Amino acid sequence: MSTPSAQAEHHHPPPLAHLHGAVPPAPAWFTQALAQAPQRRQVLVQGAAIESLVWGRAGDPGILLLHGNSAHADWYSFIAPLLASQGRRVVALSFSGMGASDWRASYGVGQWADEAHAVAAEAGLFDGGAKPVVAGHSFGGFPLIAMAARYGQQLARAIIVDTPLRPPEGMQEREAKRRARAEAGPVAAKVYHSVAEALARFRFLPPQGCEHLFIADHIARCSLKAVTDEQGRPGYSWRFDPNLFRGFDFGHPRRDLGAAQCAVALVRGGASRLITPELLEMAQGLAPAGTPTYEVPGADHHVMVDQPLVFAQLLAQWADEAWAN
Repeated sequence: MSTPSAQAEHHHPPPLAHLHGAVPPAPAWFTQALAQAPQRRQVLVQGAAIESLVWGRAGDPGILLLHGNSAHADWYSFIAPLLASQGRRVVALSFSGMGASDWRASYGVGQWADEAHAVAAEAGLFDGGAKPVVAGHSFGGFPLIAMAARYGQQLARAIIVDTPLRPPEGMQEREAKRRARAEAGPVAAKVYHSVAEALARFRFLPPQGCEHLFIADHIARCSLKAVTDEQGRPGYSWRFDPNLFRGFDFGHPRRDLGAAQCAVALVRGGASRLITPELLEMAQGLAPAGTPTYEVPGADHHVMVDQPLVFAQLLAQWADEAWAN
């Protein structure tokens, strides 16, 4: 989520604004999936409580799901039950600074990799006969890359989904922008005075269309928390730290991808405008030899929103392949 440019908003207006807070209709599969409520747990990692959601039986083969920037574990709350119903234990977490996890003074990719590993351990994903499979979407692919380099011997496969690895060209310019952001003063979270007002501002980053409004509505509502504004009036804000990327430690994803100690798969949305086929090919060149690439047909960057049933089916397939090898 973010505030896109005026041009981007013109082409892709906030998907829920026209509903004025009303809940859009949802298909039966979605309602049934959400009815399978997870265990909501917390794991203390380096002084911060980290939110985890757990579906399925202990001892079953495990899948850990990592979300992207400004997102949270409930981005998978309609995907995970589809996987758990087929004899798998599925866990999603909210990285520190997002969801119901604690905020920190500073953040980094390596720290999030440690959080993911700790959540997997607490949920028992390392206790069964099969090593867990980990999937990371968008920015969540970066801690997964670090996790594969640090803890890959404990993993069956790392599935990196539409993660924006960039070429070294332009690195100095990107670093300059990061330094400028770090040097700027902290910003306060935006407060909305009704749920409807907040939902009307929800949008995807990068901007894209959304055919499944019931998914966008669910994600958006789960992204809000009750707060008070500077005048003490009740309201709502998004559940992420607005200063999350001030001084953020991005680690060394290009190096770590080649150092992965487990099997890796690279995935892009078939219609993704963020990860082009050329960028996917570049990432494959950095990954361990023999790393396969896949596409999620008909999906833009937010694959679980665009093609939820196809994405769940493919995740199951990729996990089962990893456990069979």
